[in-house]
Amino acid sequence: MPISDWQSPAAYEHAQDIAAAGMAWEYLRRDDEYRRAFQNMKTLAVPKPRGSKAFSERWGLRFPCRSGAACWQHTCFLDTETLA
Repeated sequence: MPISDWQSPAAYEHAQDIAAAGMAWEYLRRDDEYRRAFQNMKTLAVPKPRGSKAFSERWGLRFPCRSGAACWQHTCFLDTETLA
């Protein structure tokens, strides 16, 4: 879609079929502050204690798997670069 079409209602007709979680993700992944916070978290060699909990609480995220190191491998799901 050309940039000039961003105001056209037709450009967003597909959004009627997006679930609430999907719509929230579409909004969140475009948020510059979220993108910076995620990149900062992603660069850590070892997650900080309670770091992912604080991150998820800050951004209203819920993770479907166990907390801690077991979920660290799933951070790619939060990466705005891989799911754009």
